[in-house]
Parts: sequence; C-alpha cells; structure tokens
Amino acid sequence: MLAEQNKYTFEVARGANKPQIKQAVEKVFSVEVATVNIINIPGKRRMVRRHQVISPPTKKAVVTLKPGSKVEFFEGV
Repeated sequence: MLAEQNKYTFEVARGANKPQIKQAVEKVFSVEVATVNIINIPGKRRMVRRHQVISPPTKKAVVTLKPGSKVEFFEGV
C-alpha cells in the first residue's frame, strides 16, 4: 500500500506542475514533501448509444513525503 511507503496520490489540475503541487500539499496538509511524480492519463473512448464518447484526460500526482510526515486526512480510511 502506498501510505505505508509514505506516498499519497492526488488528482490535480491539468495545468499544475511539480513545484506547484509540492507547495500546495505542504500548505494544505502541513507536511514536508520529498518528491512529486506526475501521471498523465489520456481520455478513454467508449460507445454510448451508437456514439463515440471520449472521457476527459486527467492528471494524477504521486507525492512522497519526508520521513516523519503524515497526511492525517487519510488516516483510518
């Protein structure tokens, strides 16, 4: 599990970059961020009533915290 490795996943705005994500996570959760990795997920194509529909692309960030830091919001979930 990622929480055991001190990693947390967030869905972020498509225009956000690594420094912005790091700053936002540190400010909102009062933690120290070690690294930020970004995953761009393309939209998926599917058929709905004979029409092709493409879901919007998304962006996720995997944030690794420094030892001793925890995101309390996710504890006990």
